[in-house]
Amino acid sequence: MKTLVSACPIEDVMSVLSGRWPTLLLYYLKDGTKRFSTLQRDNPSVSHRILALELKKLENAGLVSRTEHEGYPRHVDYDLTAAGRQLVPLIDGLADWWEGSAGLRADASSQGKAA
Repeated sequence: MKTLVSACPIEDVMSVLSGRWPTLLLYYLKDGTKRFSTLQRDNPSVSHRILALELKKLENAGLVSRTEHEGYPRHVDYDLTAAGRQLVPLIDGLADWWEGSAGLRADASSQGKAA
């Protein structure tokens, strides 16, 4: 992980949640435990390697738990931890804000084109 520049907690959060996949993975896991293959199917444009790295990052941050099952073929399940579940209302709030601000974004966009 990168060295932090400040003591700001937002920087810590962004070091874990920034990028294309972490928040999206948390969103998909909010409905319950999922297998690695299901997460890959839900996100077809993410490579196997990147998905594994992002899940490992979330696991190291304490947001996701990983359960490896014996047998053949071996499979791995991922689920949100208690800390990960605390993020769900925030992620839902971001989605609600984005959908609710569509009109404001459109107005700002049209004003920029008129100038």
